[in-house]
Amino acid sequence: MAEDIKSLDDLKSVVSGTAAVAEAPVRREAQRDQLGRSYATGKRKDAVARVWVKPGSGKFLIRNNKGEYVDYTLYFARPVLQMILRQPFDVAGVAGQYDVMATVSGGGLSGQAGAVKHGISQALQLHEPALRAALKAAGFLTRDARVVERKKYGKAKARRSFQFSKR
Repeated sequence: MAEDIKSLDDLKSVVSGTAAVAEAPVRREAQRDQLGRSYATGKRKDAVARVWVKPGSGKFLIRNNKGEYVDYTLYFARPVLQMILRQPFDVAGVAGQYDVMATVSGGGLSGQAGAVKHGISQALQLHEPALRAALKAAGFLTRDARVVERKKYGKAKARRSFQFSKR
């Protein structure tokens, strides 16, 4: 029996009572609804975005607070926020190939842009699993967990103390 063990892997398999079996890589399948869309939820700070992605001409609609869909350049007027929304497509190399519909609630514009970006990334990798590696390497599939710190009692804000008064 001792002559059969030539490496640590052999020793582990003998101790655990199982033979060493190479694991096959995980094969992901595309998740689409009957209309050919993929759905994902993106979150950032207090903002939550519901995002639908489907193959198309690059149309990008955001649902505003009145319930009507408007172009993302009208909803997110700042160029920095528009750039944030285009990042997943640029990284994956599929700019202009997908139509996006998103509804956003909560938070401010910056948090909403981050939530839509997270949702687009999740939906893209669900629609086309081959894009997962590029999106994951760029860090777009991870929810940014940073949120506002809560206010503590005895403090003016989360950490700021009240002004000291000598008299």
